[in-house]
Amino acid sequence: MATGNCPLAIFVVWYARNIVPLNCLRTLSKTAQFLTLQCGIIGSIIFAAHGCAPYVITSHQFLAMDFISSNAAALSPSLTLAVTNRAKEMKAKGEQVFGLAGGEPDKDTPENIKQAAIQALQDGATKYTPSAGLPALRQAIADKLKRDNHLTYTPEQICVCSGAKPAVYSALRATISPGDEVIIPSPYWVSYPSMVELCGGTPVYAQTKPENGWKITAEEFAEAMTPRTKMIILNTPHNPTGAVYSEEELRAIGEVAVEEDILILADEIYEHLIYGEAKHVSIASLSPELYNLTITINGFSKSYAMTGWRLGYSAAPDAIAKAIRLIQDHTASNATTFAQYGAIEALKGDQSFIGDLREEYDFRRQYVYDRLSQMPKVKIVEPMGAFYFFPDISAAGLDSLSFCERLLERYKVAAVPGVAFGNDQAIRISYCTSLDVLKEGLDRLEDFCRKL
Repeated sequence: MATGNCPLAIFVVWYARNIVPLNCLRTLSKTAQFLTLQCGIIGSIIFAAHGCAPYVITSHQFLAMDFISSNAAALSPSLTLAVTNRAKEMKAKGEQVFGLAGGEPDKDTPENIKQAAIQALQDGATKYTPSAGLPALRQAIADKLKRDNHLTYTPEQICVCSGAKPAVYSALRATISPGDEVIIPSPYWVSYPSMVELCGGTPVYAQTKPENGWKITAEEFAEAMTPRTKMIILNTPHNPTGAVYSEEELRAIGEVAVEEDILILADEIYEHLIYGEAKHVSIASLSPELYNLTITINGFSKSYAMTGWRLGYSAAPDAIAKAIRLIQDHTASNATTFAQYGAIEALKGDQSFIGDLREEYDFRRQYVYDRLSQMPKVKIVEPMGAFYFFPDISAAGLDSLSFCERLLERYKVAAVPGVAFGNDQAIRISYCTSLDVLKEGLDRLEDFCRKL
């Protein structure tokens, strides 16, 4: 009976917001397998939420779904990548798009860093390194942490990873067990919740307020805790809001963490991109007790314009550092060898690039702040770090996804919907692009807001 002349069997599955439960998928896949044997061909149409176009799925894809773990099946695509990819598609078709959605510096990696990696390649640095990274690089990181952050770590407490993102994930893997709760101040970087869930943990969102500069307070931290709380994630300077925690604020949060014995994952990837009177403070430096509770995450992507090099690192108390290293032993082996030589040069070579980058971004920050402050239907908190604004667009009468879709399709301006960061009343705008693009993009954004 398996002939192409048999009628096409179609399954229509109406999606709500989440993926069809796995037990349903298993039933569908078994039915699909049976009908394929009977009819030779089978398709299914899934109508996605929010009015997306129908998507045809074959029986083979149904069968593949049957093998996906529940953790992986629960993951959602990154909206930041979706916006960036859509903008790239439009550009590839010849459309002019003004990108305000980027998450990486618009500068090239400094030449001395590139030359160090090139020289390493020419010298044959193409073999494995220790899984935690080259000893010389880990020592350079330890020296940097001592010099810039007033933190004392041995090279054995440091693990070099293929980016700060894997460093965060390995740190979570090393510490979070099924059922553990991780407090995540909201808005948050898009990947924190998914990483926690992949580890079997439960994200607990603590809503921050614009009147507090989008920063969690010690009181809000304490209110979010339960007997299952294992960790809080602190990101300063902050993506997406640009918030920077003061020493006083960190001490207050730290007192709660010490009293309740709560781990702190301190993501400090934007530490050098800080403006005005704001200062970066590493929470692990504030007391021996906080040092013993904190895993510090950092990397090279933002400060040295090395996003594509994929190099980050963690620094942690001995027992946690050992667990992170074991995880890396069995997953990534090591970060790219010749890239690590570039990282050594980044830390030990000329540092003027950072100051120049910060000065230029501060100029752009002030320009964007002046523009957004005068726009209709927009409310803004001045960011003091990173390279983002997180304007409130609730007065526009649209959710953040609809706002960004219309802005991109009608005005050719790419921004990221705030729902990706846990706040559907805001959008994220990046100023790591040229002043010309910023000016035109903001002109179009203002025109869009006026006509809503």
